[in-house]
Amino acid sequence: MPAKSAAQQKAAGAALSAKRGETPRSSLKGASKSMVESMTEKELEALARGKRKGKPEHVTKH
Repeated sequence: MPAKSAAQQKAAGAALSAKRGETPRSSLKGASKSMVESMTEKELEALARGKRKGKPEHVTKH
């Protein structure tokens, strides 16, 4: 399940870093805060992996 936007990818990377203990969980904000609680490390890796080039910064909901 690749990320649909660069913002989603960045949030997943931040959550993954906190889940691994590389950064404190208290430094997380917004979506990354809920991602670290609700997703496994494998799911976060899948979202954070890949290139950001060509992806929109944000995706609007329809």
